[in-house]
Amino acid sequence: MDIFPKFNLSKKLMDAAQEAQLSAQEHFGRIEQNQRWNQQKMLEAFQAARVSESSFSISTGYGYGDRGRDQLDLVYAQAFGAEDALVRSNFVSGTHALTVALFGVLRPGDTVLCVTGTPYDTIQGVFGLPGREVPGSLRDFGIVYEQVDLLPDGTPDYQELQREIDGSVRMVYIQRSKGYSLRPSLTVAEIEKLADFAKRRSPGCIVMVDNCYGEFVEREEPCAHGADLMAGSLIKNPGGGMAPTGGYIAGRRDLVELCSYRLTTPGTGRELGCTLGHNRELFLGAFHAPFVTGEALKTAVFAAELFSRLGYGVNPGPQEIRTDIIQAVELETREKLIAFCRGIQKASPVDSFVTPEPSPMPGYDSDVIMAAGTFTLGASIELSADAPLREPYAVWMQGGLNYPSGQLGVLMAAEEVLRV
Repeated sequence: MDIFPKFNLSKKLMDAAQEAQLSAQEHFGRIEQNQRWNQQKMLEAFQAARVSESSFSISTGYGYGDRGRDQLDLVYAQAFGAEDALVRSNFVSGTHALTVALFGVLRPGDTVLCVTGTPYDTIQGVFGLPGREVPGSLRDFGIVYEQVDLLPDGTPDYQELQREIDGSVRMVYIQRSKGYSLRPSLTVAEIEKLADFAKRRSPGCIVMVDNCYGEFVEREEPCAHGADLMAGSLIKNPGGGMAPTGGYIAGRRDLVELCSYRLTTPGTGRELGCTLGHNRELFLGAFHAPFVTGEALKTAVFAAELFSRLGYGVNPGPQEIRTDIIQAVELETREKLIAFCRGIQKASPVDSFVTPEPSPMPGYDSDVIMAAGTFTLGASIELSADAPLREPYAVWMQGGLNYPSGQLGVLMAAEEVLRV
């Protein structure tokens, strides 16, 4: 396997890589089947929305009558199996889209119960968790946050949920992806089971899913299986590596409408918001999203196969079913963690000459290192790796616009780790 002669990879590594590639082929077949399914689903959504050249026109000012903006909402709603969707470039991140959704549907006195343990770092300040109290949080507005931790094996604790979910719970909040943890990410089937359980205990509750990193990994999305609302970022899976920024909210029509009032103003909602010429990029990104997500999954599977052969813990394991694009690798020491990220950076098409260093970052409680030589700043559908500098010194890798470049990034990260 001498397909990267210009990058001076060691024979030991290339021998392991050849074994990893052969073992990964079975998984690649399943990924490619889902790519085809989701690509056809996306094409059907484009045709149903009657996307045309005029859909890419520029709007300014208030953005009244932006036909392309409204058609993009229809495309996402159908592709996600949702009643409605709100897709906008002025969502600045996935956390922003989640925040708009939370403030859009919750009211003072409501209780939100997170059933997947402590949520991802950046959303903790939105809830106003202890130690993350910031002005303007949900807590400031009298919205009560509670949580049920996962069992030691990372699965939902239904016995505890039986005690905690009752008619007083307004929202059940589910984080699909593992975040900075080593728990398994939730499949759509597991989310459906949680949603069904919650609604039997509290029929009027809203089931909301943080769907970041999970879009188009499986053939269907949480909104088609019991979730009332979900949100995510366009510089992750659904932007296909082409969306320059943005996010989405999808789900029940009445809830999406409430979210639109929070994004703009009550009464005007989704009718306002010019697109400034971004429609073409957002449509093109959505169309490519199923394929690009599959390429990122292949990169993750190869990483799991390779690093398990090199003696490191990986999550998910090489043989496990995947429901997001994230691959965690337990590198055991601070030095190896930093080396991994530097290898990813060296394999990047942008800023390959930059050396990533750990540093403080807003929303995190420890120094964080991030490697991402990306065309779009922070785009984690492009090959990237990041981690807080704390035990167990695991790194979370995601993305890869195409498998050949993703595979090379994994190999260069491994080469740097082997040198430590």
